[in-house]
Amino acid sequence: MKRIVLGSRGSALALWQSEYVAAALRVIHPGLDVQIEVFSTRGDRELDRPLPELGGKGLFTAELERALADGDIHLAVHSLKDLPTEDPEGLAVLAVPPRADPRDALLVRGDHLLALAEKLQSFPESYEPQDPFVALPPGAVVGTSSLRRAAQLLRARPDVVIKDVRGNVPTRVGKLDGGEYDGLMLACAGLDRLELADRIHRRLGVPWLGAAGQGALALQGLFTNDALRELILPLDDRGSHLEVVAERTVLSLLGGGCSLPLGVSASVNHSRLQLRARLLSPDGTRIAEANRDGEATGRGAPRLATMLVRDLMEGGAQQILEDLQDEAV
Repeated sequence: MKRIVLGSRGSALALWQSEYVAAALRVIHPGLDVQIEVFSTRGDRELDRPLPELGGKGLFTAELERALADGDIHLAVHSLKDLPTEDPEGLAVLAVPPRADPRDALLVRGDHLLALAEKLQSFPESYEPQDPFVALPPGAVVGTSSLRRAAQLLRARPDVVIKDVRGNVPTRVGKLDGGEYDGLMLACAGLDRLELADRIHRRLGVPWLGAAGQGALALQGLFTNDALRELILPLDDRGSHLEVVAERTVLSLLGGGCSLPLGVSASVNHSRLQLRARLLSPDGTRIAEANRDGEATGRGAPRLATMLVRDLMEGGAQQILEDLQDEAV
């Protein structure tokens, strides 16, 4: 192939991701003509309702997948966490580049950070509070469009008020600075890529878990396009690919999408794969958690995910899922 067209959403973050892929392809294949075509998705256009209310799959991916099927583009660049666990017929994730930080970030309004700094003046300079949410005042209004983030936050801080927030990353940060929110929950990877890492108050690690595939990119194309597969193979990172396969298998087996309050995290360390998951009720009062460790192989990742889901179901996930289904009716 001498020319390749990448499909991308139009947000600053999506364009950064597509430019990143395009630049990598140009380095690996000097002389390759790489172009980017921008698409507007339903999730980008309909900003007046929370994501769970929009329903359906592929809110941020369907238009790009249609362009792939029609042959208008060769490769779609997705944030992997936005991609449904089942590919449309004929399409597949052909490569997963090295993953960025998969954690969630807490952003806090400046006046609250100043108040916290004043409280900590009497402590040693190296002291750091163990509570990651200590900067949020009682009854703080926190913006997130994710049920997973909301459930985990309510479990840690039942007093906070969850308020939906939509729009691209800079728009959301602007709403925080404008006083609409006391805090925001966003993905670390997006903030890092847009050079907004200095706005992160805390990067949230275990027991807090991110979404399946968070921090990873998915390069999606026609399953039968062997020339394209060979072209982008150097971009595929084995460890990152195994991690997202395990995480997405958990999500798929639980029958979930963006409306499932599920946190899941896989980590490859040499030949081992560690997998964690936590499913919560929307209010955060009930939780099912499980951890598993297994072989970091193509077959080992989905097998480990299957065993972990069994542990979750035995630990209370079945009832949480049934209640979620009842609420959706």
